[in-house]
Amino acid sequence: MKKILITGAAGFIGAALAARLLSEDKDTYVTGIDSLTDYYDPALKRERLEELKTFGERFRFIKGDIADRLFVEDVMRSVRPDTVVNLAAQAGVRYSLIQPEAYMHSNITGFYNILEACRSYSPVHLVYASSSSVYGTDAKAPFREDAALLTPASLYAATKISNEAMAKAYSHLFGFPSTGLRFFTVYGPKGRPDMAYYKFTIRMIAGERLQIYNNGDMLRDFTYIDDITRGIALVINEGQSEGSEIYNIGAGQPVKLLDFIDVLEDELLEAGVILKRPEREFLPMQPGDVPETWCDTGKLEKRFGYKPETDLRTGLRAFAIWYRERYGTDG
Repeated sequence: MKKILITGAAGFIGAALAARLLSEDKDTYVTGIDSLTDYYDPALKRERLEELKTFGERFRFIKGDIADRLFVEDVMRSVRPDTVVNLAAQAGVRYSLIQPEAYMHSNITGFYNILEACRSYSPVHLVYASSSSVYGTDAKAPFREDAALLTPASLYAATKISNEAMAKAYSHLFGFPSTGLRFFTVYGPKGRPDMAYYKFTIRMIAGERLQIYNNGDMLRDFTYIDDITRGIALVINEGQSEGSEIYNIGAGQPVKLLDFIDVLEDELLEAGVILKRPEREFLPMQPGDVPETWCDTGKLEKRFGYKPETDLRTGLRAFAIWYRERYGTDG
């Protein structure tokens, strides 16, 4: 029996990962924890959890906040997981300009509590979410894990750099292995409504102009959710015997933002979610944004055999069909 604890289990990546792990191995048991914050509509989080309940007793959900140290310790003591996957965090670059305390609460205090619990109860492996945002404004593309992280462009990025340093110190001092995964822009069905592709869709349905920053001169390494969860599962199943490692996880194929929007519009039209293409409004770069992300996946591929499989059009078609089924054509 394999016991896995996933924090942020009601989130986009957390729920998809839990479903993959439970589907692939009948001897896997997942305990998920999540505080169900209202950063975006909690109804979507509850829907994800309802789907996980179909796995019966192999999935258990406990509501709670990783910033509550006693809660984290109680869960670790009762579950005694083989692997801890920490995906609970306050996400979003721009939101960190408005509510910085939310990032300190979840990304710093919460992550510290996870590390302390791992110190006490020694899981075989800690896997945790980092972000492509750590590369900041000066890293040379394609981004490699050995790049110097000197110029974070947001508080969100700074908290993720801190997480990596904290995990490395705890692994060195207390002996449990840790693996940080630098996620690049993740998209797909059941995603976060604060993500650009989701917000673009909502504006299109409302007949509003699309607000495109940096005059559209942006590149993003868009990664489909199934490719992300496949990569995380490889890391979990293969494991790590000692030390602390960092890996990029992304598509490895940056896409021009305007090309991404073109494909999104195509698929929303084909699915009947929208009836016409919207007007576009070009704006300056937003504080905290970076003009380009580009994932070098060579290290993850060499170590775990990771290769993304989903092309952009296929991924956005799946999103458009899901959106139509959940929301209809009127938003």
